[in-house]
Amino acid sequence: MINVVIAGGGWSGCAAAIAAAKAGAQVMLLERTDMLLGTGLVGGIFRNNGRYTAAEESIAMGGGDLFVAMDANSRHKGVSFPGHSHASLYDVSSMEPLVKQVVENYGITVRTQARIIDVLKYGKVIQALVMDNGEIIKGDVFVDTTGTAGPMGNCLTYGNGCAMCIMRCPSFGPRISLTAKAQVKEVMGQKADGSFGAMSGSCKLNKDSLSPEIRTKLEAEGVVVIPMPEALRRNSTLGKKACSQYAIAEYAANLVLLDTGHCKLMTSFFPLSELRAVPGLENARYEDPYSGGQGNSMRYLGIAPCSNTLRVEGVDNLFCAGEKSGVFVGHTEAVVTGLLAGHNAVRHCLDMQYLELPRSLASGDIIAFVHERMGTKDGLRLRYTFSGSVYFERMKSLSLYSTDRNDIGERVAKCGLTDVYNQCLV
Repeated sequence: MINVVIAGGGWSGCAAAIAAAKAGAQVMLLERTDMLLGTGLVGGIFRNNGRYTAAEESIAMGGGDLFVAMDANSRHKGVSFPGHSHASLYDVSSMEPLVKQVVENYGITVRTQARIIDVLKYGKVIQALVMDNGEIIKGDVFVDTTGTAGPMGNCLTYGNGCAMCIMRCPSFGPRISLTAKAQVKEVMGQKADGSFGAMSGSCKLNKDSLSPEIRTKLEAEGVVVIPMPEALRRNSTLGKKACSQYAIAEYAANLVLLDTGHCKLMTSFFPLSELRAVPGLENARYEDPYSGGQGNSMRYLGIAPCSNTLRVEGVDNLFCAGEKSGVFVGHTEAVVTGLLAGHNAVRHCLDMQYLELPRSLASGDIIAFVHERMGTKDGLRLRYTFSGSVYFERMKSLSLYSTDRNDIGERVAKCGLTDVYNQCLV
């Protein structure tokens, strides 16, 4: 039996686990906190703009389990807000238990509060992981989906301090990167001004703290756009955001609220005293991060150098996905890379040729394009997503963007990849 061990239980880790299990491996998924999904616990946006295309590509390739779960748990579908069309908003309050059930239905061993502190490596091969309780977990192949958010030291050094976010580093310890522990030098993303890292792009407000009028409209329509008083308008925070697709003028002139169970405020941070000066938000209270009035979590400070097959350079049996695999933004991007990494981890153990997604699919083109761009100085100052900014414009220019499921399915079929993730390889 092939043993695949995945470090990190965010969207990419869950996708990698499912892909590896479908390919015939015995899979263990390790998560340092007490819940899966990571930043997906406070996310909620998918199927907006080119993410619709990418989701349907994954479904056609047999990797649709997590997208089906998101669809089933959506509070709103077909929502439009500045710069974005046909978005779906899943409920962040109930998404994690549903995903955990999906993962465990594939016989995957899920271990939460499982903290890795080191790797045991011989030459270019990782043999086992060392846990904080002294336990040794062996595996044939490993997938690093530990992300790039935190630890507290990074937020203190590159951000505005620890904002007490969903990563909960003080409670569960700092993020540990398998790639770094395997002595592979990681890549650091940058802000627009060249400083390192990027700040998470949104905050969550308690819906009970909104005025009844705003809450009613938010729950009915999924989105509320509030023009900001001129005195509160600011552009200075846009360049700090991890989500380049939201760093546009509309988000400096307006407060954009989305209903994801919480009220998702589309800004990295906003001083509470100023937020409460906006009509309808006089009693506003932050849910995540708790110090959303002064900062947010810092990300993109530990990216693994890897190939387009998502194999980490310098280690024979290590793959990566999600933010660990490039300056990607979003749950859809995490799932797309997670599926490929988990699938290729099994191929590695069978001495099969790795799967590299073709550039005729948006899922393959974004991986190759981002890796090319990361070789340039300016490329590290941007984040890439199917939903906006540089890459969505590229999707449209290459005619990769489509909302026609039949058309997307035919493209996948032409590549010979229909149901590839549903195939048992063992």
